[in-house]
Amino acid sequence: MKNSNPEVVVVKDLEKRFGPFVAVNQISFSVARGEIFGFLGPNGAGKSTTIRMLCGIITPSSGYGRVAGYDIFTEAEEIKKSIGYMSQKFSLYSDLTPYENIRFYLGIYNVSPGKWKERTEWVLELTRLHDVQNRLTRELPPGWRQRLALGCALLHQPEILFLDEPTSGVDPITRRHFWEFIGQLSEQGTTIFVTTHYMDEAENCRRVILINEGRIVAEGPPTKIINDTCPELPQASLNDAFIHLMTRRNN
Repeated sequence: MKNSNPEVVVVKDLEKRFGPFVAVNQISFSVARGEIFGFLGPNGAGKSTTIRMLCGIITPSSGYGRVAGYDIFTEAEEIKKSIGYMSQKFSLYSDLTPYENIRFYLGIYNVSPGKWKERTEWVLELTRLHDVQNRLTRELPPGWRQRLALGCALLHQPEILFLDEPTSGVDPITRRHFWEFIGQLSEQGTTIFVTTHYMDEAENCRRVILINEGRIVAEGPPTKIINDTCPELPQASLNDAFIHLMTRRNN
């Protein structure tokens, strides 16, 4: 049964330590159902560690967190059934065809065999890969492989979709189409939790968090962060605000 709470991610004072090193330092935030939520920061800021905790991959050191109604400390397996995850690094099988990858992940996600045909057709239509479904995945252009990875992450109709640098290395047209589709998923009620280094992409998010050195340095709608951070620059972008905040933090 799907979680009915309007907040599908809730984090309070979440911390992750690796020995003496504090990777994530007592952060708190929430994400609303159907929201496109951006989680931004430089390399080593704590983004990936946070996502791994939220996805049930690693256990936090302390704090509180629930994802899709499940406790991130004690219900990691339930969380994994409720989310979709697409990593920056292509994670499907290049020596299988798109069709075979889809069938493999239907099994991994324990989708009922009675729904396999319907879900396979849905993903092939969604990704516009019908005509190449029997080609080896490694032969496809990067943007097509990205669409396949996204489609496989949606096979089990997850409540929350975690996207870690999803458009890294693809062309601007593919990026635009990708974000149009993300907007459609959000309108249908899927929550999108995304990390990206493209600040123009992050402006598609309803709200964003900027994190650096394991701490949250700014939170809110992109326009508010821009106005609060760069009041003297009327034409400022989120990229300007990001650079200002990261530089200030590191000085």
